[in-house]
Amino acid sequence: MKKLILFIFSFISLNAFAQPTEANLLGTWSDSDIPPTSFYDNPYNEVWGLAVNESEIAVMGTTLGTHFIDVTDPNNPVEIADAFVAGAAQGTNIIHRDYHDFGGYLYAVCDESQSSTLQVIDISDLPNSTTVVYDSNEFLGRSHNIFIDSAAARIYACGVRRPGMSGFINVQIIDISDPANPSVLNEYNGIPYAHDIYVENNIAYANCGNNGFFTVDFTDATSPIILGSMTTYEQQGYNHSGWMDRDGKHYYMADETWNTDLKVVDVSNFDDMSVITTFSAEQTLTTIPHNLIVRCDLLYVSYYYEGVQIFDISDPANPVRTHFYDTSTRPNINSYEGAWGVYPFLPSGNILVSDMQNGLFVLESVSDNECENSVSTKTPEDIFNKLITYPQPASDFIQIELQTTANQEDTQFELIDLTGKTVQVFASQNLLEGKNKITFDLNRSISNGIYFLRISNEKGSQSHKVIIGK
Repeated sequence: MKKLILFIFSFISLNAFAQPTEANLLGTWSDSDIPPTSFYDNPYNEVWGLAVNESEIAVMGTTLGTHFIDVTDPNNPVEIADAFVAGAAQGTNIIHRDYHDFGGYLYAVCDESQSSTLQVIDISDLPNSTTVVYDSNEFLGRSHNIFIDSAAARIYACGVRRPGMSGFINVQIIDISDPANPSVLNEYNGIPYAHDIYVENNIAYANCGNNGFFTVDFTDATSPIILGSMTTYEQQGYNHSGWMDRDGKHYYMADETWNTDLKVVDVSNFDDMSVITTFSAEQTLTTIPHNLIVRCDLLYVSYYYEGVQIFDISDPANPVRTHFYDTSTRPNINSYEGAWGVYPFLPSGNILVSDMQNGLFVLESVSDNECENSVSTKTPEDIFNKLITYPQPASDFIQIELQTTANQEDTQFELIDLTGKTVQVFASQNLLEGKNKITFDLNRSISNGIYFLRISNEKGSQSHKVIIGK
């Protein structure tokens, strides 16, 4: 018994005082010809990532527009000149751009200038070139942030303004099932101004600045239902952005206010949401978080002057800082400089970070990059002992073969992208012991690439990597 007690004490001590590791820098990109803003001396803003035609591409917003940088060789990032998309608005007053992709298209918005537009960019020819298929301010001119709910093929745009319009549309819901012809489903002002938003399966988690945090059911886009709100909470500041963990029970939230911590919010009961713990980059100087993204059990945070900070959130009540990389050379002051955005969803696991003054940083993966393929079961036995997929050259159907050791009733099938979002739910199946060959029709909006097929029933669930269109 004494030996066991000593072992446990030693294990806890080592983890309690473990120091975070500096992430490995692979490559950088910047362009000295891009003019900086007159506000924060920043040529650069948001970063996004794409996996197209076996290439990995970084998307960088600047005062000029949208740049596409090939990071397939992460040690040698190279801008794709023929892919650049000029912003409808350009110049030293352009601080914010935002991006999200869906179904082979990149969606781009800007939050400055009366000439700003919603741009829809066909990315299917990357790494060669891009084509703009929609560029208009008919219903969306300026927007601070956008988020796409892949399962519903909808954009949720925050802080929308059109030319000549006074005030904001707090949340605009846009149908993108026809990418070149987006259409408005609703313009919603039932909650306060939403600075940013996260949406999954029609449930929106809205970061509403000084007014706190709201959850809304948009299943019926024309008749949303407020599910809950949290208007006061520990270390409250300007509620800026957030991201859901993969169990759907904890929302990670950043207040863009100096010297306030990140928050873990229990959202398992919308009537009683609460902050269960706070945590930070543990810096002693002026510190302020910006954007954050969850991939598997890691939280990636762009932390302005502190660069990027990465936390292990496998225990939501006790996030642990594991890695960091300081992109900024600026002294910490009460301003907005340094790491703006982070993107961790490339198939390689490499991490993209945008620094407002210094450009793009490509960091080496800090995870095992296999987390989406993990298996969780309620019993020790496997649900299936064999899975064979038959990918097709065209993205119109997928065929699988399952070898089961027993009858499996009411088995569910979901296709999940690399961000962990469900992009299609297939019809449930009753499987017989032995071989089962099943064919599923794919949504036309699903582009070629790497996905995970999640198979689940009352005995548990398994996820298997699927390559579509190869």
